[in-house]
Amino acid sequence: MIPSIPQSLKIYITTEPVDFRKGMDGLAGYVAAHYELDPFSGAVFIFRSKTADKIKVLAWDGTGMVLIQKRLDGRKFVWPAMSRGAISISRTQFEALFEGVDWRRIVPPRYSKPTVA
Repeated sequence: MIPSIPQSLKIYITTEPVDFRKGMDGLAGYVAAHYELDPFSGAVFIFRSKTADKIKVLAWDGTGMVLIQKRLDGRKFVWPAMSRGAISISRTQFEALFEGVDWRRIVPPRYSKPTVA
């Protein structure tokens, strides 16, 4: 169970495994150094362990840094192929990933910008 995340919030998944000894400060520094993104922007950053059975979720909520860790029992998280950079995913895809489902099969809804009549 994870707190509700607004639909408009940016969510990034990192493709390379990270050292899971890193805490929130180490992961925030990793985001800034490797991806040139601001860890205090309010975006959510998702990291995986080398064995892919654990993830860490890092976010700044406006009052402090939040770090959540989850381990799947007997399964591995589905992860994108390794590449340089972080991939942006939708909230629906994040929720599927967090539950251990293959998030790549989740197609986010497409919304068109309303027009003024």
